[in-house]
Amino acid sequence: MEEDIKKAIKVLKAGGTILYPTDTIWGIGCDATNRSAVSKVYKIKNRSKDASYIILLHDMEQLKDYVKVLPPIIWDLIESIDTPTTIIYSGAKNLAKNVIHKDGSIGIRIVKDDFCSRLIKEFGKPIISTSANLSGDPAPFLFRDISDVIKRGVDYVVESNRDTVKKTKASTIIKLKDNGEFDIIRQ
Repeated sequence: MEEDIKKAIKVLKAGGTILYPTDTIWGIGCDATNRSAVSKVYKIKNRSKDASYIILLHDMEQLKDYVKVLPPIIWDLIESIDTPTTIIYSGAKNLAKNVIHKDGSIGIRIVKDDFCSRLIKEFGKPIISTSANLSGDPAPFLFRDISDVIKRGVDYVVESNRDTVKKTKASTIIKLKDNGEFDIIRQ
C-alpha cells in the first residue's frame, strides 16, 4: 500500500488524475485545488461543466481550510455519523473554482477508509471524488466493473484493494443550512 500511495501522490502533485478506491465505491480523483486537473476529470467522465464534484478530507480539522463558516453543530453531527456521509456546505474556499457549485457550496466527505485517508493525509490537500463511470452510466461498485475507457482515461490506476468487495453504496448526502439545520438529500 505504501508504494501505491507514493505513486498516486506523485501523479496528483503533477496535476494528474487517479482511479482509486474510496470509502464507498471506486472513484476518479485529482487535486481539488488544481483547476486544470479538475477539468481533466470533467473530460474523462464526459460530464457537464454545470455539475460540481465532492471533495474528500482525511479529518475534521481540514474543514476549516475549505469552508468559510462552520456552524458549531457540525462537529457533533460528523462525530455521530457512522456511515459514509457527504455534507454540503455553503461558502467554499481555497478550492479550484470548477470544483465549487455555482451557488458557492461544496460537498465534503471525511473518509474513514484506511487507504483513502492515508492518501489524502500524505498528499496534504483534498481530493476530488466522483464515481468511476461516464456520466449517465451506472456507478461500478467493483474494480472489475469499471470500463476500459475510464481506466485508460486516468493517469494512474491504484493497485490496492482491486479485489476487495465492500458492502457499500454511494454516500448519504446532507445539505447544511446557514442556520445550522440540515436536509437529507440522498439516503
